[in-house]
Amino acid sequence: MPTPRRLLPWQAFAAGGAVAALIGLALPPGLPNDVLFAVVALSAVAATAAGTRLHRPQRASAWWLLTGGLLAWALGDVSYAVCYTWLGWEAFPSVPDVFYVLAYPLIAVAMLRMARQARPGADREGVIDAAILAVGFGLLSWTFLVRPALAELPQDLPAGLVSLAYPVGDVVVLAMLVRVLSAAGHRSPAAALLGAAAVCMLTADAMWQYADAYATLDDTWVDLAFTASYVLWGTAALHPSMRRLSDPSPTSRHEFSTLRLVVLTAASLLSPGTLALQLALGLPPEGWAVVLSSAVLFVLVVARMAALLGRLREQTALLGDLARTDPLTGLLNRRSADAELERLRTRARHEGSALVVALLDLDHFKTFNDTLGHPAGDRLLVGAASAWTAALRGSGVQLARWGGEEFLLVSCGLGADRVEQLLTGLRAVVPEGQTFSAGLARWDGQEDAVHLVARADRALYAAKHAGRDCTRTAPTAQPTAQPTATEPAHPAG
Repeated sequence: MPTPRRLLPWQAFAAGGAVAALIGLALPPGLPNDVLFAVVALSAVAATAAGTRLHRPQRASAWWLLTGGLLAWALGDVSYAVCYTWLGWEAFPSVPDVFYVLAYPLIAVAMLRMARQARPGADREGVIDAAILAVGFGLLSWTFLVRPALAELPQDLPAGLVSLAYPVGDVVVLAMLVRVLSAAGHRSPAAALLGAAAVCMLTADAMWQYADAYATLDDTWVDLAFTASYVLWGTAALHPSMRRLSDPSPTSRHEFSTLRLVVLTAASLLSPGTLALQLALGLPPEGWAVVLSSAVLFVLVVARMAALLGRLREQTALLGDLARTDPLTGLLNRRSADAELERLRTRARHEGSALVVALLDLDHFKTFNDTLGHPAGDRLLVGAASAWTAALRGSGVQLARWGGEEFLLVSCGLGADRVEQLLTGLRAVVPEGQTFSAGLARWDGQEDAVHLVARADRALYAAKHAGRDCTRTAPTAQPTAQPTATEPAHPAG
């Protein structure tokens, strides 16, 4: 008989929360229901703390802030039942409001820290996306929740301010949630559970505020939404993927996905949609609020488009660099070197200046590669390219990887003697104690680039046949003649 599968902590908590939600629906309003709801709320706090200690994410501060925010919210629920249901208080604001209002900044800051940890530095796209949703939903909140709260301000300033804090807090938490989800470097179960928990909490809170303002909603569904929120918070913290939620995300997460486009489009349409809803319900339209929110949304959408264009330009430039450079050494690749040589040949003809090319070949590279391995060979190529680039800096000489262990050096304006001196300096900085052979050719003022490089290549092979670790210069008058010898900079290897 197979051994029964043991539930993981997050699975057990989710299953227990689902059972508690069903029991809460079956229980009538009263003490048992209030006790059950308090147990669910406090267990979510305990689960969030336990998940943080169990999985030990590298950036745990955000989760501890979230635990504090959930604790404040749970204490608000417990004190609400004690003060208003059991003791029959009627004062507003009261003790529960202190905890509820405190919970908003704690949860918002926790999410902001998650977003900044997942995407360090400037996150222009995430900020704009969050602002678009905040403005869109802010208009809805203003129309149906904030205005009733403002109506109380002249009569009761504390009550009006507390009533105003709830919808404003919801909008801020929503904006931070968008930043977290846009910054997440992966689609993990913890990210999905965290997003669902926040959405349930914000929906339940909005339903509670609407019911408080208009008294037309059954509180049972509000409690069910809050219960689902608590269960999802605890499940997200207990899931093992929570430790990766704040890991720095790759650049590819900047991409503008179809889902993000749909969400931002819907948020942008909330402004005219709110006006249409007011007209359909026969309510006095909030004309100036709609005008202001529409203008802000327009500016934000334009800014988002500008950010996308900037990202496109960066990617285009990156692709251009990848097409021009050798991926291992970062030097110009052979195709770019051909184009650069042709450009300098035209310049030399126009200015009447000297044009010199040299082919450099690392000595015994195959033996080095076969003996120490390909990674060591790659390190030698990268090290040589880096050292030579530094040594040539300011000389106006171009260096490219010609292929394999061969490099092409092109100089416009320097004579062959000066280029040969530069080659001597390059020998002194070759990594790993290695050497190179070089073939040098001076342009005769007529030949094309192919023949010029071919002469340098023949001079290179003459240097190899002469014992390596030396330079040979090709004659310009007769390309088929034997290259003239130059004394080696080091003894032959």
